[in-house]
Amino acid sequence: MTKVYFKDLKNHLEEEITLDGFVDKIRDLQYVQFMILRDGTEKVQVTIEKNEENSNLNEIVSALTLESTVKVSGHLLNSPNVKLNGMEMIPSKIEVTSKSESELPIDIKNKDKALRETRLDYRFLDLRREDNRLFFECETILEHALREYFIKNDFLEIHSPKIAKGAAESGAEVFKIDYFGEEACLSQSPQFYKQMAISAGFNKVFEIGPVFRAENSHTSYHATEINMADAEISYINSVEDVMDVEEDWLKYGIDALWNKYGDKIEKTFKVEKPNTKVDFPRITFKEAKEILKEKYHFEGEREDDLERHEEKLLCQYAKEKYKSDFIFITKFPFAARPFYHMLDEEGLTESYDLLFRGVEITTGAQREHRHDILKNQMKEKNIRPESLDFYLEFFAYGCPPHGGFGVGIARIMMQLFNIDNIREATFIYRGPTRLNP
Repeated sequence: MTKVYFKDLKNHLEEEITLDGFVDKIRDLQYVQFMILRDGTEKVQVTIEKNEENSNLNEIVSALTLESTVKVSGHLLNSPNVKLNGMEMIPSKIEVTSKSESELPIDIKNKDKALRETRLDYRFLDLRREDNRLFFECETILEHALREYFIKNDFLEIHSPKIAKGAAESGAEVFKIDYFGEEACLSQSPQFYKQMAISAGFNKVFEIGPVFRAENSHTSYHATEINMADAEISYINSVEDVMDVEEDWLKYGIDALWNKYGDKIEKTFKVEKPNTKVDFPRITFKEAKEILKEKYHFEGEREDDLERHEEKLLCQYAKEKYKSDFIFITKFPFAARPFYHMLDEEGLTESYDLLFRGVEITTGAQREHRHDILKNQMKEKNIRPESLDFYLEFFAYGCPPHGGFGVGIARIMMQLFNIDNIREATFIYRGPTRLNP
């Protein structure tokens, strides 16, 4: 079967064709009926004159409800006077393939007429909006481009297990499950397995897939199930190498997205393309705190990490001084970082956060690959080395210097499209109070 999509209808003018789609709008006038169909790619007008010959078609249209699906066969006319793409379908047959109930639980043409939680309850209807369709088309292209960058640069794609024995981040933030009588958890991160791949001699690896965080957080940028893009790179000289790769990777993905959908994005979402022509500025955590205090007269409560308002101010600083939508913050204190981050001579981590338009989207680092030092850092974090003996073995038989990063796809999309809540930037959102649909 060759399906004719509405976006390709200009190739079928003056032909007899069959179309399938949702009923988007009906105008039932005295002498004529107009039916607007959509199929997710475009819309088309179906015109049915009211006369004896069309009486059967007229009855079908009069009884139709919006959002029903129909199959329409007929002649596609080139009609310059028709406002909708200068064409119209003159039907010879209309088949109702499914009939919608007469009243929808939400208004799918105006999202502001329903509460967000109600729209999430009826996500399958909410996603029928054109802006949502475009959003996920863009996510498809972005994710494809990010994967394409990895492939072009000789990364191997891995698929790590999502059932794990131990936590990669913090045991308090995992979903515990019973695994045939043994306690296990859903994976917070592919971190350990990325490093295992490095130990196995895979020079560069990446993974795009789900991770799970049991954070009882109700913020606009947290979720309990996240689609993450992760990468790990061998034989690096410093964490600067990791930042170089991530910066190049993000610029490649953003440029590819705007090349395909830039006009539509800017028209629909009223956003500008991030500046990919400038280098992402890089400042230390200490410098960031000084800038916040001296330039913005703001001091956060945490001495070992950045707060949300601080991230916003630092992005404002990057935009004003460097014309960049991104900024790297480096050299975080060890207290705020995992045990496997490498430390410098001053005891600061060889790590970074990447901030994008006011929100942290990445934590990256050079990893500690030396077995004895890694064990000592675990003890400093009050982690018993024997609790992660399988992980420590990765470093007991030689392991290259390496580093990597992880990025939540939804967070990138939120910031690219100026979406104010991760619930809107996720196909099906999972949070502490949402397990449906």
